[in-house]
Amino acid sequence: MSIAADTVCIAGVGYAVPATVRPNSEILKAFPDRTEEEMVRLTGIRERRYAAEDESATHLAKIAVQHALTQAGMTVDQIDGVIMATIIPDQPVPSAASSLARELGIPRALAFDLNAACSGWLYGLEVGRCFIRGGTAKNVVVVTAELLSRITNPECHDTAFLFGDGAGAAILTGGAGGHRLHPMGLSGDADQFEAIQRPGGGARMPWPDVISGDLESFYLQMDGAAVFKHAVIGFAEQIEQTLARENLKPDDIAWVVPHQANERILKAVSKRVGIPYDKFVVTISKYGNTSAASVSMALGWAAEEGIFTDGDRIIFCSVGAGLTFAGGLLVW
Repeated sequence: MSIAADTVCIAGVGYAVPATVRPNSEILKAFPDRTEEEMVRLTGIRERRYAAEDESATHLAKIAVQHALTQAGMTVDQIDGVIMATIIPDQPVPSAASSLARELGIPRALAFDLNAACSGWLYGLEVGRCFIRGGTAKNVVVVTAELLSRITNPECHDTAFLFGDGAGAAILTGGAGGHRLHPMGLSGDADQFEAIQRPGGGARMPWPDVISGDLESFYLQMDGAAVFKHAVIGFAEQIEQTLARENLKPDDIAWVVPHQANERILKAVSKRVGIPYDKFVVTISKYGNTSAASVSMALGWAAEEGIFTDGDRIIFCSVGAGLTFAGGLLVW
């Protein structure tokens, strides 16, 4: 089977963000030795969204899915699969996907979560594509929602400015026409397991130490130097491998929709692969790094802005904790 024959349709995309804007100036109150100019120079981030106390990941995911269904011209009863990519579901058990299926009114749909960190949505797209091509499901929601504000240490200068909250979704179908999703390239580098991590909250460390009250292990932790180095290489390799797999050249690409990790990383990747930075869809300035949600949110935002035209070749690429790598082609 040719690659072209193995595509599926992205019938609609959507995204959702909380109403509360958290600008750099608010976070800087805890870091009097830092400046707004420095933070923007280092990250490209000016603000991010934080969920209110009564907002949940499931709530944001539902809004994103509803937008995607509207764009697709479909009703929720046509969906028979829900794949949720997230590193922080509302609760460990049952899955966030099951919660979302109930909220959407499709409790009999297959539903499960996956965790590939920042690459999660792209991993989810590939799983959904395989389900459709293999006959497991007909119409699949691939959705992600991250409330990273809940696990960001406000006193850690390495991470406090990076993360935000949001959700994004796509509706995958086996129909002809539409936006054609090609097979994703997925890989990893577990030697860098500790580069980005949240050690607490799992079976090995389910609760904070009662005596010390130390919460450090329950916040996201990052080795900035290691992440920068491996992210630049990883992003570039995913783009280059996608080009080779699809027999394309950099000039053939209309847009790159990357994980919104850090503006300096994305600019370095642009130079490395020979695709101008103005072809990168970048939303990090206003939404920050939203982990698995960032690619879906960037795609949803760009679709709403109408920047894509029929036939545009769009490359996805991501590097996430694990490390996980993902990249692939969407033909709009």
